Amino acid sequence: MLSIIGGVALTLGVAMQPPAAYPLVPAPRSLAPREGAFVLDDATSIVLQGAATRADVRAMVERWAGPIRVAAGVPLRIVTAAPERNVVVVRLDAGATLAGDRWSPGDESFVLDIANERVRLSARDAPGLFYALQSLRQLLPAAVERGRRVAPGVTFAWPALQIEDAPRFAYRGMHLDVGRHFFPVEFIKRYIDLLALFRFNAFHWHLTEDQGWRIEIKKYPRLTEVGAYRRETILGRNFDPYVGDGVPYGGFYTQDEVRDVVAYARDRHITVIPEIEMPGHSVAALAAYPELACTPGPFNVATRWGVFEDIYCPSERTFAFLEDVLTEVMALFPSRYIHIGGDEAPKARWEASSLAQEVMRREGLADAHELQSWFIRRIERFLLANGRRLIGWDEILEGGLAPEATVMSWRGVEGGIAAAREGHDVIMTPNSHVYFDHYQGDRAQEPLAIGGFSPLEKVYAFEPVPEALTESEARRVLGAQGNVWTEYMKTSDRVEYMAFPRMLALAEVLWSPREHRDWTGFMTRLGPQLERLSVLGVDYRVPDVLGLEADVRTAEDSVLVTLGPVWASTELRFTLDGSDPSPASPRYTGPFYVDLRAGARTVAARLILRDGRLGAVRRARFERSPDSPSSTETEPGESSIPVSGSPSIAVDTIAFDLLDMESDHVANQRSRLGSRAADRARPTPSRARLGRHRRRHARPRVQGLGLRAARHGPGRLVPGVRAVRREHVCGAAGTDLNAWRHRVASAC
Repeated sequence: MLSIIGGVALTLGVAMQPPAAYPLVPAPRSLAPREGAFVLDDATSIVLQGAATRADVRAMVERWAGPIRVAAGVPLRIVTAAPERNVVVVRLDAGATLAGDRWSPGDESFVLDIANERVRLSARDAPGLFYALQSLRQLLPAAVERGRRVAPGVTFAWPALQIEDAPRFAYRGMHLDVGRHFFPVEFIKRYIDLLALFRFNAFHWHLTEDQGWRIEIKKYPRLTEVGAYRRETILGRNFDPYVGDGVPYGGFYTQDEVRDVVAYARDRHITVIPEIEMPGHSVAALAAYPELACTPGPFNVATRWGVFEDIYCPSERTFAFLEDVLTEVMALFPSRYIHIGGDEAPKARWEASSLAQEVMRREGLADAHELQSWFIRRIERFLLANGRRLIGWDEILEGGLAPEATVMSWRGVEGGIAAAREGHDVIMTPNSHVYFDHYQGDRAQEPLAIGGFSPLEKVYAFEPVPEALTESEARRVLGAQGNVWTEYMKTSDRVEYMAFPRMLALAEVLWSPREHRDWTGFMTRLGPQLERLSVLGVDYRVPDVLGLEADVRTAEDSVLVTLGPVWASTELRFTLDGSDPSPASPRYTGPFYVDLRAGARTVAARLILRDGRLGAVRRARFERSPDSPSSTETEPGESSIPVSGSPSIAVDTIAFDLLDMESDHVANQRSRLGSRAADRARPTPSRARLGRHRRRHARPRVQGLGLRAARHGPGRLVPGVRAVRREHVCGAAGTDLNAWRHRVASAC
């Protein structure tokens, strides 16, 4: 009889902390391994104790147990009393949810104790129990997600361990823009399920845009009759001259559908935060009700992407409309927070409007930025009077921040720093790291995206709390959020491709302690989770191969190439002539030498999934320095690295070029914004500042990751290899090693 345990260690040849031996994402705060395992069988039962007998908790446990019953073929009965052996004990010690003005999802901590004879889950609040159940789910094999019986003779088991866990940040959010492209309720629920699996607790639903109004408002039926539909959509990036696809497009959610989604999310301990954009990004609403604008119109629902000068006029009619809309929205969404946008609102129409100018004179406002601040403050007073709090993008700082507002800092972290220093809560969502509409690999191999470059490694490196904040100011950072803007995502498959696996990297950033963050451990644990996503049918992007991040120039005759990751669910195939690897190419099983005596060689590699999906091809050119003598002599006292056994993960030598990235961002924003507001809101970084950054980051980086692998990795040790490894690591930026040898001798 074969026993399947989801927690089998899949090593990359690097010495791991205990959590990395178990496929849990995000990594727990504390994990203590034990000997043995708890095996599920026909007699196993689930015992509910304390407040876990509540109807809502019982329903939560039933939803979790259903797929296990089907896959394992065991009854897994839920009872309130049973023997101490062969049981899964679910205990809730208190049912109270934390209250207060700030974001309070409840107590999310839990303890999971797995022994050979019983499993015990305990928490002080239902969210904690929910996340304990997700940990048990992740510790089972991916086959449990198939929705059918696994082959007879296979048993399911959990590895013996103890986990004590709690999140680092209270707010852990993901966003989805349904204005540019509309997605059905079925996909919204699937998206929420995936958020819950990886312990996100906030779903930011971006419901209104220039290109479409997506929520039914009973009092204003034309918002969906007219505003939910556009005559066509721009093709690709055909802005000038404009080319459309000629296909009418649209859709919206009824209020019953919204209630259904909100309840579905609530059962999974996710709060849905609606966003109703104002005063900008409102062309779809103006197309339905042109009297809300400062000019007579008419207006059409936008067919291209960007920012448009037509925005809500600050009239009493506009405020009556917005208060009516928000009243219906608040009835649908119990969230304490309502997002009102506030971003990318050009002021040209206000500056030319006699009505807007009269408001400025009456209220003593110095300019249009203060007028927007006044606009936002008025909306905030309405929300506060109804027991809600306002969230807005960081533009709401301009002209003065509303007293109780929470800021989402997206144009970098500077807005978040400013808001925290003023005593406001902050959610960090900088476009530099957590905009999942950005490219995540080589553009030549990626589908069309809006621009930028935010690969998996960069998302994992994101730190939500800026060093510039004091300890008290840092407490104002509630958490962070990943944003999925859908200009170039027409289908749900494309959304999944852009969001996964970057969403998993962000999940770990937001949940796990900062001091436990470990890129090597994350990549180890990511493989089994990607296999789970494959079973669930998620169209994620296959991660890039590690170890070929940059060309290498060496003084030696050969170089040792170490690739990764190596997962049971994938094959890593490579070539030595630079051609695209195929399923017939050599399979990587461990580090190998590349002989450079006959000339330069280009190594290409990619991951290939079991289902045949191909990862992107990564290439690196390896060559000898032209003036280097042929020598492979070993330096006295050098260490060694493995060439057999489990392969070492490659050194993280990626250096992001700020000049290229920011220049690309500016060009992207100009195409996206389509107005002079882009230049005001996104100033091009100064040449001097970029020059300083390039000088600071041009040198190859020497990371301890690869060196630890060299010193501690398993496998046969070959004398005298460290000299070769030095070229691989320290020459990774393509520079002559000899020029850097004195700088890195102690590290390499």
